[in-house]
Amino acid sequence: MDDMPLPFTTMPADTCRTMPADTCPDACCAAAPLSGACNAARTDLIRRAFRLEYATLAWMTVEAAVATWSGLRAGSVSLLAFGIDSVIELASACVLIWRLTVELRRGQAFAEGAERVASRMAGGLLFGLAAYVVAAAAWQMRTQAGETFSWPGLVVTLLAMPVMYRLARQKLSLAEALGSRAMRADAMESVTCGWLSLVVVAGLVVEGLTGAWWVDPVASLGVVWFLVREGREAWRGEGCCCG
Repeated sequence: MDDMPLPFTTMPADTCRTMPADTCPDACCAAAPLSGACNAARTDLIRRAFRLEYATLAWMTVEAAVATWSGLRAGSVSLLAFGIDSVIELASACVLIWRLTVELRRGQAFAEGAERVASRMAGGLLFGLAAYVVAAAAWQMRTQAGETFSWPGLVVTLLAMPVMYRLARQKLSLAEALGSRAMRADAMESVTCGWLSLVVVAGLVVEGLTGAWWVDPVASLGVVWFLVREGREAWRGEGCCCG
């Protein structure tokens, strides 16, 4: 793995090294000791990640409450699925906060064990989300029950798209800087949430205009392959080594 400079610092690119470039086994790398300056820079990145995860918790709490309430009130499986996705996002954010807490309190080397556990937990959440999307779509296809229009549901899903886009970009940037598979999996859940919000919005609008009940379940299945792929990557520990 090439040496990767930590962003948001003024140190030269080759000053901070999280691991030797030629010692990266297939599973997970053992981190090289960090200098005091590099450790301080990494701690700053972790604190930024904390703020990002707390922002995720705040937004996903609102999103889960509004989407679940709207889905139940409107009899919309799609909105209800979106609400459950928000609950999974909440759980994923909690997993990341736990992992980052371990590193701050016990150090980077100790955090590698927590990283592996957190990565598998995030992967399991992605698998769970994929299974629910398939089940919800199958139920809609079987019952031929489309969505009922909901203004609160439309508003929260419209807002979710830019919010999830911004959160996902920042999480991916920090995941690369920290070498964290668990944070990458969490970021991909944010990406998936953004796609699902687009699907829900499209389903609400198209069904409202045309009465085509099958639009939402068919479109929802389009993100399943993405969920499964990212879940496998997180579960197997692929994509990057531990930071």
